[in-house]
Amino acid sequence: MRKGHRPSQPAQGRPRFWGRHAVIAALANPDRTVKRLWGTREAVSALELPPVIPVTYADAADLGRLVPHDAPHQGLVIEVDPLPDIWLGDLLEAAQGDRRPLVVLDQVTDPHNVGAVLRSAAAFDAVGIVTQDRHAPPESGALARSASGALELVPWVRVVNLARALDEIAEAGFWRIGLSGHAKGTLAQVMGDSRIAIVLGAEGEGMRQNTEAHCDELAKLPISPKVESLNISNAAAIALYAIAVRG
Repeated sequence: MRKGHRPSQPAQGRPRFWGRHAVIAALANPDRTVKRLWGTREAVSALELPPVIPVTYADAADLGRLVPHDAPHQGLVIEVDPLPDIWLGDLLEAAQGDRRPLVVLDQVTDPHNVGAVLRSAAAFDAVGIVTQDRHAPPESGALARSASGALELVPWVRVVNLARALDEIAEAGFWRIGLSGHAKGTLAQVMGDSRIAIVLGAEGEGMRQNTEAHCDELAKLPISPKVESLNISNAAAIALYAIAVRG
């Protein structure tokens, strides 16, 4: 098995995405297979659809029964196949020669947080995100909605062993910085001029000890003592901005 590859998993059913951003981005992604679309006539008429996608017209109330309660479907729901697996080695090889950051998430399981991190990663042109296979959410409507189209834009690698993946990331020339509230230095003080892989742990627990041990530096964000911590997606966005504007 090649390093950093997500193992094959049994199908858990196809995810359904909803909302204009998630649906339009999925339709525009050549790597995404859309199996079926439901929509209001008004919403569907605004799309350019390939003829191979079966379309079922429905009113808003019927669409609401296809998605979680109160999900803002905006008149569009699709059923899709998950995206193909991505090898970590291939992602790192494709990123050779540029200074874009990489985002690594350690056991971040909330789909809304992962979706929001994907959105920030797209906004700041990150190489991709790396998560564990078993301790990260699957593709889902909630995640795609939070990502606002970025699920189709940002490469997402799932790995079996995050520590080994961090070793491979270091071999590719990235300086691995873990965000931690107990770090002594701020991100600005420790990031230097290298290519950066920013590592973030789950809310509450933070990074696991073994993950911290595979970082080159730990850093904190200079937040007010009035606030104990930031939501992980907010912290990721701030870190990616700081990396983007460093001198």
